[in-house]
Amino acid sequence: MSGNIMLPTPHKIIDIIRETENEYTFRIETIAKVKHGQFFQVSLPKVGEAPISVSAMGDGWVELTIRKVGKVTNEIFNLKPGDKIFMRGPYGNPFPLDDFKGKDLVIIAGGTGVSPVRSLLKYFYEHPDEIHSLYFIAGFKDEKSILFKEDLSNFRKRFNTIYTLDKDKIEGFEVGFVTEHIQKIPFNNFENYNVVIVGPPVMMHFAALECLKKGVTEDKIWLSFERKMSCGVGKCGHCKINETYVCLEGPVFNYTKAKNLLD
Repeated sequence: MSGNIMLPTPHKIIDIIRETENEYTFRIETIAKVKHGQFFQVSLPKVGEAPISVSAMGDGWVELTIRKVGKVTNEIFNLKPGDKIFMRGPYGNPFPLDDFKGKDLVIIAGGTGVSPVRSLLKYFYEHPDEIHSLYFIAGFKDEKSILFKEDLSNFRKRFNTIYTLDKDKIEGFEVGFVTEHIQKIPFNNFENYNVVIVGPPVMMHFAALECLKKGVTEDKIWLSFERKMSCGVGKCGHCKINETYVCLEGPVFNYTKAKNLLD
């Protein structure tokens, strides 16, 4: 990044993938160097902007999975491939990828929290020799809320996966919240490992507590506060929790710090 860090630039939409009724994935041209766990500020002139986590990345593009929840995202959903969208970034403290390599990794995600960990999962799917083992728990509200179905199917082939729905019972999915399935992770068999937790604050809070009950130490747990993002550069103060600017120090935090930021 150079020049005015608050100035967005136009980027072409390459493709749009409908994930659910309210969530679309936009593949967007960019030469930006992005790390797993970072986010962009996405905007439309005269409409506004919204912080969106990177859900995948490749040579000359990123994917942003956007949920239709307000004025800005409603307008973005009217765009078509070939149209321009404005972005600035990437911003944020990423997941410590190098620290994850060669170890066991547990990823626990709830709902749209699957988006910020998707690029990390895809990386280790494509580089299986760089991870000792990977356990992935993903929870969704119901069948209509399931994101990245093709990826979830692929991840089953290479990772130890548990997919669950809050109440619905369908083939390939357990029933219950992700916290109810953490007990199935064989932490005692791991020598050196990390745990990533992303989702609504309540889910992250109780998932972390379940991991601690299983003997996981605080320094092995990583959380992402991607939902707290606002301006991205520490100017507006909307992401501030106590004295911490989440956009500057996060969104990824080690639990030793994150435990004091959870509601």
